[in-house]
Amino acid sequence: MSAEKSEIRDGMRIDWDVPIEMDDGLVLRADVYRPVTPGRYPALVSYGPYGKGLAFQDGYKTAWEIMARDNPDALTGSSNKYQNWEVVDPEKWVPDGYAIVRVDSRGAGRSPGYLCHNNARENRDLHLCIEWTAEQSWCSGKVGLNGISYYASSQWRAAATQPPHLAAICVWEGWADNYRDGARHGGIACTFRKNWQDMQVKTVQHGVGERGAKSRITGELVCGPETLSEGELVRNREDMWGAMLANEMYGPWYHERSADLSKVTVPLLSAANWGGQGLHPRGNFEGFVRAASKQKWLEVHGGSHWAPFYTDYGVKLQKRFFDHFLKGIDNGWDRQPKVQLNVRHPGEKFVLRHENEWPLARTRWTELHLDPDGMRLTNAPAGAERTVEYDAMGEGVTFSTPPLERETEITGPSALKLNVSSSTRDADLFVVLRVFDPDGKEVVFQGALDPHTPIAQGWLRASHRKLDPALSLPYRPYHTHDEKQPLTPGTVYPLDIEIWPTCLVIPAGYRIALTIRGKDYEYDGEAAVLSNMKNPMKGCGPFIHDDPHDRPPQIFGGKVALQFGGARRATLLLPVIPPR
Repeated sequence: MSAEKSEIRDGMRIDWDVPIEMDDGLVLRADVYRPVTPGRYPALVSYGPYGKGLAFQDGYKTAWEIMARDNPDALTGSSNKYQNWEVVDPEKWVPDGYAIVRVDSRGAGRSPGYLCHNNARENRDLHLCIEWTAEQSWCSGKVGLNGISYYASSQWRAAATQPPHLAAICVWEGWADNYRDGARHGGIACTFRKNWQDMQVKTVQHGVGERGAKSRITGELVCGPETLSEGELVRNREDMWGAMLANEMYGPWYHERSADLSKVTVPLLSAANWGGQGLHPRGNFEGFVRAASKQKWLEVHGGSHWAPFYTDYGVKLQKRFFDHFLKGIDNGWDRQPKVQLNVRHPGEKFVLRHENEWPLARTRWTELHLDPDGMRLTNAPAGAERTVEYDAMGEGVTFSTPPLERETEITGPSALKLNVSSSTRDADLFVVLRVFDPDGKEVVFQGALDPHTPIAQGWLRASHRKLDPALSLPYRPYHTHDEKQPLTPGTVYPLDIEIWPTCLVIPAGYRIALTIRGKDYEYDGEAAVLSNMKNPMKGCGPFIHDDPHDRPPQIFGGKVALQFGGARRATLLLPVIPPR
């Protein structure tokens, strides 16, 4: 489609391929869905690389089928013809007086240009798209941002540029810190980005053209109208994985792609997933706590990464928020408690509960000591000095409590203090917080992508142990990642390891366990498969750390020794929540 086209379909006025010119002259393409009745409506904008013309059902077949099976309300009330991965369904918003603007990001779908994710140019593009939307004759001048993942994380950065007409953002499962939240957990490279670019981005890059999909509705090329050679496609995109490998430490490349939360002042709703370990929830919690916004709310749910956004629960929550800030409706949102938690119980059970802050003020921060005598988690420190050794890239060791005497809720971030030595000049530590039932079976949950995820995880490369004293908290150590400090083999070093926030009400008779490993956690069961993921998922979803260039065995192999007793205390700090 070389020029925009407007038509009325399914009770909506739809403008296809609307041109939006950027300040460098490049023209992005957007689809606009709005009410048929002339008027001025608030708008929800999304900007991302997944191809606005690619149907959810076609691009993400297994995810769609799982949602249809497990969350049928996500599909009701809509023809689902306009469903698109990770953005709102216009058929559920336009009838309520919203305009929906979907922009193909620079270099993706039907927007030409150089494909480079999350950089300053992209942040500027989204800023300009917000302001372009506000100036349209059909817009009230009030613009909101809504969407999942890519369409969420970009909101933190765009909001930090402070577009004058941005009125509210709903960051649904979106990271804020490019380095710590997803690219390099504790300094260790996560291969998700590499596989994501291969599976979800290259496939819809602008210029795939005739080799790619066609829109179910318009028949136009999703990634056209032009078809470029493979060589041209390569030259038109950044080698993101190469850049990640070339930048082990935090620096300008990551900084440009991370949000300055001190400049985020717009009203916000940050929605996290307990099961999103490895990509999004850290950003949602950090964003809620550290954003400068005076009006901000946190919601946390379970289930899959995509479905809750589309369910009746998710849409109702989003509409209450946007109705208040984009339409000025007095619907009680301003009296909504600041935190809304779906408190997790074994068996995929969730109980809605409201709180007033994060972490919860009534948290009883509880220290459990790692004792090598019986590999226990106990209330008392270990006695005599002892050492426990494991293969530095192996299964590691597990410490466990006795069966709990009473039901215990843990909700919030955790932290681990260790004293460690290595036989080489570095070591990667993978920390897994786990729960086992009275029969010894591990309690796992439907994660954002993987159906068998543990309760919580943390990571640290020992040479990245340097802490930021200004940002570190007892329950959330914060590493600078700006100075590599290699180990002297055999020398003992103290380490503080961040464990991402979690929530579980643990029944009496169950045990809490902590595993310290030299590689990613693996669930003892069948791997799961999603059509948009490269590898079968074995407990960590696609968020794994197995790149041989980042973890050469001559440096990360050998032996790791955990030190106990005397001054070398090893403690797990847990957020125990007392009943009200």
